[in-house]
Amino acid sequence: MIKKQLLYGLLFICSIFPAFAQEQSQQERGERDGRKKIKALYIAYISDALNLNEEESQRFWPIHKQYDTEMKEQHLQSVSELEKEEALLNIKKKYKDRFAKVIGLERTNKFYKKDKEFRDKVIEHLKKKRMERMGGRNKP
Repeated sequence: MIKKQLLYGLLFICSIFPAFAQEQSQQERGERDGRKKIKALYIAYISDALNLNEEESQRFWPIHKQYDTEMKEQHLQSVSELEKEEALLNIKKKYKDRFAKVIGLERTNKFYKKDKEFRDKVIEHLKKKRMERMGGRNKP
């Protein structure tokens, strides 16, 4: 009798894990899809704002990928906020000339402005969605 209960208990637990894993993987897939959509919107937004032609795009985006990687790595560093801001500024200065060789100084400055603008819009949108979800939970 006890063996049967243990067996049923183990079967029940084993049946829950795949369902949980499937739910989690669907959530991860949704997050990946969301990141892909944001990245596509970002590329379109920046390309349009800078009026990049095909040749400029082919030269700009590989440099941007390196820039973005360095910026992300710096965000992950556990240093003081002041040190982080200084390091991020140094990365921007480092890439200023690289971007300027491809799109000119004026559009490089515009890039930094539009990059911040886009990120601020995404953050605002995500905050709004989170508030809507939280508001929905609190309603009866």
